[in-house]
Amino acid sequence: MPKNVAGASSSADQHNHEHDLRVAGASSSSAPEPREQDFRVAGASSSSAPEPREQDAPATPRLRFPEFRDAGEWEVKTLKDTCQMQAGKFVAASDIKEKNEGNFFPCYGGNGLRGFTATSTHEGVYPLIGRQGALCGNVKLASGKFHATEHALVATPRQKVEVVWLYYVLNLLNLNRFATGQAQPGLSVDVLEKISVAIPPTLAEQQRIADCLSSLDALIAAQARKVDALKSHKKGLMQQLFPRDGETQPRLRFPEFRDAGEWEKLPLGEVTTKTDQRNTNGKSYPVYSISNKTGFTPQSEQFEGVDSEKRGYDISLYKLVGQHTFAYNPARINVGSIGYSGELNNIIISSLYVCFKTHPSTDDMFLRHFFDTNHFEKAVRDHVEGGIRSYLFYENFARISIALPTLAEQQRIADCLSSLDDLITAATRQLATLKTHKQGLMQQLFPNVAGASSSADIHTREQDAPATHP
Repeated sequence: MPKNVAGASSSADQHNHEHDLRVAGASSSSAPEPREQDFRVAGASSSSAPEPREQDAPATPRLRFPEFRDAGEWEVKTLKDTCQMQAGKFVAASDIKEKNEGNFFPCYGGNGLRGFTATSTHEGVYPLIGRQGALCGNVKLASGKFHATEHALVATPRQKVEVVWLYYVLNLLNLNRFATGQAQPGLSVDVLEKISVAIPPTLAEQQRIADCLSSLDALIAAQARKVDALKSHKKGLMQQLFPRDGETQPRLRFPEFRDAGEWEKLPLGEVTTKTDQRNTNGKSYPVYSISNKTGFTPQSEQFEGVDSEKRGYDISLYKLVGQHTFAYNPARINVGSIGYSGELNNIIISSLYVCFKTHPSTDDMFLRHFFDTNHFEKAVRDHVEGGIRSYLFYENFARISIALPTLAEQQRIADCLSSLDDLITAATRQLATLKTHKQGLMQQLFPNVAGASSSADIHTREQDAPATHP
C-alpha cells in the first residue's frame, strides 16, 4: 500500500507547502537586502547604475562608506601597477582527476575548476583570470593550495592592494572584451597591463568594499542553494507521485486517494486530440514561439523586436492557437520545447509546431507535470525518428503511454506540484534580484575609470550574439 504524502490532509482545502513539503535546507525567510543607508554620497541613486566610462584622474566612487568620505581621491593606475599577472604551469590532462582522490588539489584552467591534481603551484588567496577560450576573461577566486594551468593567469596584488578587492575589480572590468582571435580567443598580458583602474588610498577602504561584496556574494550563494534544494525536492517528489515504469500506483499518495485503486495506463493519443487550424485568411495576430524555458513566448522578444510578419513571412500558413492548447517543436521536444497557452487566445505560431488539446478526462496541469517526468523523457528518446536530427511528430507522440488516476487525484497532484513551482519561481526571482543589486552596487562602489588607458593600442571585440531558434 503506498505511503501517505507528508502533510496531505483530506480536510484541508489549502496547504502551506513550504511546511508540508519540508524542503531540507530551503528556508522561506527572505535574504536581507543590503541597506543603502550604510553609504553617504550626495546625489548617489541606487535606481540607476552608471555606465562605465573613461575619465581623468583623480576619481571617487558615487557611493562611499561614511568613514571614508574624507579619505581623499582614488588614484588611477594601470593593472601593471596594481598586480602581477602570470600564467600557471602545464599539467597533463591524464593527471587531472574528476574527483579529489586523497590529498589532491583543485586544478584551475581557462574556464575555472577543471578537476584535481597531485601537484600545486600556489598557496594562498589569488584571483585567477581565464586566459584562453570562449570564456577567457572570467575571474575566479582561489584559496588554499591549488594548481593553476597555463590557461589561467594568476593575479598577485602589489603592495597596498587588498587581494579580494582586486578580485572584484577584475570582475568589473569585463576582461573578455579585450580578447583577440576568433577560432581560439585569448588575452594578452601586455594588453591587460595597460587597462586603467582606480585604487582607494587606504587598505582599510579596500577591505571594507571587499567585505561588503563578499557578504552579498554569501547571500547570493545561499539563495542559489535554496533554489537548488527546491528543484531537487520537486524532482524527488515527482518520482514518488507518479508510478514508476511497470507499476500502476505511485509510491506516495494523498490520504483521500489511498483506496482509489490502480491508475489506468493509456496512450497519449487517447487523452489528447491534435489541432491544426490554420490562419488561412492571413489575419494579423500576435506571433509566438515556444521556448524550452518560458513556453509560449512572443516572437518579438526572441528576435530583437521583429516577428515573422514583420520579416515578410506568409502568416497564412501559421497555426491559430486558442486557450488551453499545448504546442511543441518536434525537433526540440527532447530539450523541453513544449508550451501551454493557458489563457492566451487568438495567437499564431509557425506551421512547424505540433498542437494538441486534452480530453475532459485529463487535467492540463497534471499533463504539464507529466512532461517533466523521467518516464516521459525516456519515452521521447524511444519514439523519435530521423538521422542526424531527431523528430517526434504527433503520430509517435500519441503512442507514448501515460498512467492516469481519477480526475480529482490528477488535480490534487497538479495543485501540489504547481505550488512548489510557485516557490521555485519566487526563489529564482529573488536570486536574480540579488545579482542585479550586486551588479548595480559594484558600478557605484568603483569610480568610472574602468577601461583601457588612452595611450594603449587595445583592440576589443563584441560578445558573440546568443543563438536563436525559431
